[in-house]
Amino acid sequence: MAEKLKIISLGGLNEIGKNLTVYEYGGDIIVVDVGMGFPDDDMYGIDVVIPDFTYLIKNQDKIRGIFLTHGHEDHIGSIPYLLRSVNAPIYATRMTAGLVKLKLEEHRLLDRTKLITCEAGEVVKAGKFSVEFIHVNHSIADAVAFAIKTPIGTVIHTGDFKIDSTPIQGGMIDLARLGELGKKGVLALLCDSTNVERPGYTKSERCVGASFDALFRGCDQRIIVTTFASNVDRIQQVISVAAKYGRKVAVTGRSMENALRVSTELGYMNIPEGVLVDVNHIKGLPKSKVCIITTGSQGETMSALTRMAFSTHKQVDIQAGDRVILSASAIPGNENSIGNVINELYRKGAEVVNERTGELHVSGHACADELKIIHALVKPKFFIPVHGEQRHLKIHAKLAQEMGMDPRRIIISDIGKIIEVTQNSIKLNGTVPAGKVFVDGYGVGDVGSVVLRDRKHLAEDGMIVVVTSMSGENGAVVSGPDIITRGFVYVKESEGLMEELRRVAVEALERCERTHTTDWSAIKGEIKSDLSGFLYKKTKRNPMILPVIMEV
Repeated sequence: MAEKLKIISLGGLNEIGKNLTVYEYGGDIIVVDVGMGFPDDDMYGIDVVIPDFTYLIKNQDKIRGIFLTHGHEDHIGSIPYLLRSVNAPIYATRMTAGLVKLKLEEHRLLDRTKLITCEAGEVVKAGKFSVEFIHVNHSIADAVAFAIKTPIGTVIHTGDFKIDSTPIQGGMIDLARLGELGKKGVLALLCDSTNVERPGYTKSERCVGASFDALFRGCDQRIIVTTFASNVDRIQQVISVAAKYGRKVAVTGRSMENALRVSTELGYMNIPEGVLVDVNHIKGLPKSKVCIITTGSQGETMSALTRMAFSTHKQVDIQAGDRVILSASAIPGNENSIGNVINELYRKGAEVVNERTGELHVSGHACADELKIIHALVKPKFFIPVHGEQRHLKIHAKLAQEMGMDPRRIIISDIGKIIEVTQNSIKLNGTVPAGKVFVDGYGVGDVGSVVLRDRKHLAEDGMIVVVTSMSGENGAVVSGPDIITRGFVYVKESEGLMEELRRVAVEALERCERTHTTDWSAIKGEIKSDLSGFLYKKTKRNPMILPVIMEV
């Protein structure tokens, strides 16, 4: 009996980001992408969200390689956390490998990690798998799709892509190779669903260059451009236009500086002689000769643009007349923080130009008609939509059906579910541990849903601490109860309420004394219950109540 191919997503389904797909066949495993996600608004204190690696750690002896489609955080961000427990070779193209190397250096993992650089067109043997790198277009250089060959057939995993017939560099997506593979027969297609809701085609990166040219031409003020640090082609276009109009370019923001360093070292960026200057040296230059490229297109609190807007940046302060170009679209959930930064820029007298006023951003993901082209070329036997929330996956499944695919050959999966594929069948069969692991400071996974629930409770309703000293000999109240509140009410203006709370706590303690209740946890329970009921009646609020008993 032939082995079954198992395909398991540990991230990237029913969510945007944290992409990670596991392929398992005959005792061998390969991992495609190890991404991270960003916390939701109600994940107080959480820095990043990573996949649950339990299954990979348990089966680490079977892992033959980690293959990366491109260098965005939602595809490579969790690598350092996985490599703490699993040591497997990483295969990536040059730009992706350069960005991964920076991460590994930061986490002091570079010396013990095998990082292998591959080119599009190369084939890597990994156990019973062989993985071919296929060039695609995306909003970062060196993105690839994979043709994963197994003894029962070929699976195509697109990664993030679009079809750009006039890319800034690297040539158009290799549709010819995808077509060849389609003719030979493709067992399954796993395809990016991010932009499936948008009809038509995604515009070429080149059309952004023309918009920049128009904004730089004739401008006699300082120009500040913010975009995604990883979008090397976009940064290249800004530098080229700045050089054309005789402006010096300064770069600020750690991720932007890192991306610039890696892409320049690897030859993905061509910076004309004398154009780049240190951000400390721009003060002496006339405004019409300055262009600053910065991070902060998503309104992140510590990013360079936010610090400039709120006057906490050490070298650059926003001045009246500055032209600030936002060359990025808002990632869902970031609209408020971006809005705050834009308002602050206006308050400082800056002119803000964003994509509403011109073509300043194009997506890196394929729209519906491009996805149809891929389906038509690849002609897969089975289809699994990936990279998207439920609506994206469902709409992509419908698109495949419109292309003539039998709905029984399409699987909409979820993280942790095992898809079993044979030469003639596809089905869901079983689950593995999966979910969200929270990273808070140096802590990985030590903040669970209970802690988050408490943080949410504290954020919404505040807390009340009731401190009482009791005799260790006979359980009599020696002093207190004292009431301490945080985030509930302003004590100085609510002395009457504080006094009532103290009275309720005293009554609870007296009742315990009358009923000869000596167990401290029972006494705490009584205080908590009485205060909670009283407060809800009085204020319609449910603060966290922590009774503390000290023995004297």
